[in-house]
Amino acid sequence: MHYRIPAILFIAVIANAAFAQSAPERPRIIGISHLAVYTSNPSATEHYYSDILGAAKEPDPENAHGVRYIFSADQFIEVLPLPSGAGVNRMDHAAFNTTNAEGMRKYLEAKGWSVPPKVTCASYGHCWFEVRDPEDNRIQFVESQTFNGQKTLLPPKNAIGHHIIHIGFLVHDRAKEDTFYRALLGFRPYWYGGMQDDKIDWVSQQVPDGHDWLEYMVTSGPSGSGIPANISQQQLGVLDHFSLGEVSVPDAYKMLASANRLDCKHDQGPKIGKDGKYQFNMYDPDGIRAELMNFHATEKPCCSPFTADDPAE
Repeated sequence: MHYRIPAILFIAVIANAAFAQSAPERPRIIGISHLAVYTSNPSATEHYYSDILGAAKEPDPENAHGVRYIFSADQFIEVLPLPSGAGVNRMDHAAFNTTNAEGMRKYLEAKGWSVPPKVTCASYGHCWFEVRDPEDNRIQFVESQTFNGQKTLLPPKNAIGHHIIHIGFLVHDRAKEDTFYRALLGFRPYWYGGMQDDKIDWVSQQVPDGHDWLEYMVTSGPSGSGIPANISQQQLGVLDHFSLGEVSVPDAYKMLASANRLDCKHDQGPKIGKDGKYQFNMYDPDGIRAELMNFHATEKPCCSPFTADDPAE
């Protein structure tokens, strides 16, 4: 017995197959690129990032008024002048490294996400574009120059760390943010925990094609209290942060202390966090937190197990 497929259904099947073949695949997202922050005191900020953290200062191809403090060929902190009306906010945007910026732009466009009409490229081939996540955070995707063989750079010899293993920022609605980072981009669960074992204050998810991670900072005080409407600049700076990976945070702390490089606001000393990893916090002149963190846990984490491999040095 033979069946005839209705013409409209046949056309729909062909159209869907053609769309599936033409829909762009997501390029790889391989790690953290940078965190961009504001400064109200450029000279004090330069001392902090150059002399204390040991990063190398470079011009900023994205903004002639900004500078970059480089930790490795593909990772840096971008420092921009404090704009009028910034209030307590000191974070401009966060950025991830991808293998193909234009491919990523086309992928997001095909998925219905609002994207710019084209990527922006500097004269030497550095390309990027910017979108907004569901909570209106500015997020950039930067084409990795080292992955594509465009750039080599010896790590700054005085840097206290050469690998930004994660960035974190204020998040109000975990499920809302997941529609972008997990459902659309493919970020993978890594760990979650809180100040109290039965509350979730931090949610970490690794980039889909690497082991660096994004940390949702979903509260700013006692567990379960939420984010207060009158959050201070200091509180927000604790949430909006970046982390440098260390083989041994206690050893890194001793090196900084012995070299008299700790003339900034900082913790009294290293401690083991809820995730079982040693950490030590320092703060730039405007309150953005830099967290030194061990690559691997030395104690069992609270709240949840790690569900992916740790980043490497």
